[in-house]
Amino acid sequence: MTGTAAPPRYDRIGHGYASTRREDPRLRERILAALGGARSVVNVGAGTGSYEPRDREVIAIEPSRVMTAQRPPAAAPAVRAMAQGLPLADDSVDAAMAVLSLHHWDEHQEQGVRELRRVATGPVVLLTCDPEVSGAMWLMADYLPEVADLDRVTFPTMEQLAAWLGGRTQVEAIPVPRDTPDWTLMSFWAHPERVLDAAARQATSGFARMPSAVVERVMAAVRRDLADGTWDARHGALRRLDAYDAGLRLLRNTL
Repeated sequence: MTGTAAPPRYDRIGHGYASTRREDPRLRERILAALGGARSVVNVGAGTGSYEPRDREVIAIEPSRVMTAQRPPAAAPAVRAMAQGLPLADDSVDAAMAVLSLHHWDEHQEQGVRELRRVATGPVVLLTCDPEVSGAMWLMADYLPEVADLDRVTFPTMEQLAAWLGGRTQVEAIPVPRDTPDWTLMSFWAHPERVLDAAARQATSGFARMPSAVVERVMAAVRRDLADGTWDARHGALRRLDAYDAGLRLLRNTL
């Protein structure tokens, strides 16, 4: 309706998110290391609270009621706000973080990233994705090019992020472990069967944002190729790997 803001995306696609997108302790350690000695942290697009520090002051920013309802009781209460207008003063926290959320900031990505830098005196830590790398993964390359195309539009490049942030930026590739409990779409690299699991699909924004006809097409093709051995003939070597670079990137920026 004219004059009415659309509901946050995760009010539509975030149901059941906490059950399949559980925190990976190895990734948590990397994020905490990137935050360094920061004692106060703003987490933008905080979702269910995964990867937030539990021994520091946290300000959680999350616009979706569906996601905030899934935050554990011990987590910081969430402030309903948007990345492009953080309700914080300049230099008011030691660090800022955003975990796989900035691609949902749509046309406000640059403003949101600059807001992170505005409010933090210390590091800005972003967990994001390199769409050129993720697009080469079998799922996108062989079955779901629509997500690869979407990711190239919605994920800022590392160069864009560095330019928006200024200062000094380091980028680290984060291989996705086979046994990660955080079932991002990138975790499907080792588990083609997850394409056939509705709960697994629906907890990834890639599948959740696709038309039902596309999802049905991909499911049918993967089911067929698993049944007749085509998938294993093409990609079976992946089953012997412990981890794989599916495009996950950890960016740390300092002034």
